Amino acid sequence: MQIVETTNEGLKRSYSVKIAAKDIAARIDGEVAKIAPDVRMPGFRPGKVPANLVKKMHGPQLHQEALNTTVREAVDKVIGDNQLRPAMQPQISLGEGYEEGKDADLTVNLEVLPTIPAPQIDGLKLDKLVVPVSDAEVQEQLEKLASNAKNFVDAKKGKKAETGDQLIIDFLGKVDGVPFDGGKAEDTALEIGSGRFIPGFEEQLVGAKQGDEKQITVTFPADYQAADLAGKDATFDITVKSVKVPGESKIDDDFAKSLGLTSLEQLTGLLRGQLEQETAGQTRTQMKRALLDLLAADHDFDVPPTMVEAEFEQIWAQLNQEAQQEEDPAAALAEIEAEKEDYRAIAVRRVRLGLLLSEIGQANGVEVSAQEMNMLMQQAAQQYRAEDRQRFMEYIQQDALAAAQLRAPLYEDKVVDFLFDKAEVTEKTVTKDELQAAIEAEDAAPAPAKPAKKAPAKKAAAKDEAKPAATKKEAAPKAEKAPAEKKAPAKKPAAKK
Repeated sequence: MQIVETTNEGLKRSYSVKIAAKDIAARIDGEVAKIAPDVRMPGFRPGKVPANLVKKMHGPQLHQEALNTTVREAVDKVIGDNQLRPAMQPQISLGEGYEEGKDADLTVNLEVLPTIPAPQIDGLKLDKLVVPVSDAEVQEQLEKLASNAKNFVDAKKGKKAETGDQLIIDFLGKVDGVPFDGGKAEDTALEIGSGRFIPGFEEQLVGAKQGDEKQITVTFPADYQAADLAGKDATFDITVKSVKVPGESKIDDDFAKSLGLTSLEQLTGLLRGQLEQETAGQTRTQMKRALLDLLAADHDFDVPPTMVEAEFEQIWAQLNQEAQQEEDPAAALAEIEAEKEDYRAIAVRRVRLGLLLSEIGQANGVEVSAQEMNMLMQQAAQQYRAEDRQRFMEYIQQDALAAAQLRAPLYEDKVVDFLFDKAEVTEKTVTKDELQAAIEAEDAAPAPAKPAKKAPAKKAAAKDEAKPAATKKEAAPKAEKAPAEKKAPAKKPAAKK
């Protein structure tokens, strides 16, 4: 096997590899020797079929397998002999005109991970903006719960129904005087103003009293789910059986018990915890963005173009999808197109930060445990149909790059937590508005290596993420995966957020 380096520019490497025909033939002979004992052919005893006939029967398949195996070994040798750390899957091409019995000429193109200077993580200083949860906020949440858990009590006799009251009614619906399917019900509870019934239905019952019999006329919406009723006029014969008014919702132990809890104290504690968790998440977002800004400002090194392009394509696809959902898609698309290079700069930043966090994590022993990885796989598998989940698990276990991509977000969070622990953190008490303003101020920061220009909010959403990568070792796909790319099992359709 002859290996010659043809390109060594920046992070790009290219190699020409010549594999002798005799080496491929020897591997084919070895495969023939392996399968010969199991080959069956009329006129020959089991295991006694001549090698030349075995080749004739299975030649194309054996040759392809031998070639693939030899190519994988050649790429492994290129990487090993030159101590390369591929950034992405190497690109391998077989010379034109190759056929069995001839030497195989390969071209191997790849980009390598950069050599990153020792990360500067000493002396990091961060502000932690903390928002205390007030008793008033907890009380507000309690009152919202009580408001949503309405109970109604019988009104005084003769009470005329108002918006917010509840009626118990029987009704019969007709179109052109003929009852229609689903248009009849008894003892139905209807809260006037709730909007549960078709437009105009509830409003015509304002002023109704217990015992009233009324006929109302309504028009079904043009997009009504029952096509035979859509857009049609209908009458409803209604009997008002009772009128109810909202009862007082006392916020006490009984109210908490109605929600499945033991006491008001427990309910209050749960609500306070939820509010604290919400603000803690915003606090972490602000701290993480500030941390990544510090790291980005102190570290600058070349990043593999293919990694940047892959990251940019992800950002661009997401932005285009969001633009299509805007009221004026054409204007939204034009806006992001005008700032395309800013988004490309963000892709560079994300890739650089991902590699930097990988370097920091590897240097400081940050790891994702086997138990944590198994939990990640189990969670990700739930996105697939039941019959595909085992295949997905096997795919992740066999493909190093896919496993690294799945592991990356958790790994990044663990590295960020490590840096939080190492940094000098100053806790500052602020209001919700002040915390939100701080996050938005970081959102508006200019993209790296660009003139002083504010980035739109959507751009900033991409800025604070690092390119998913675990350790440098994990980020480099194994050469043995090069000849044939593996794919995950087909994923069932999922609703977009």
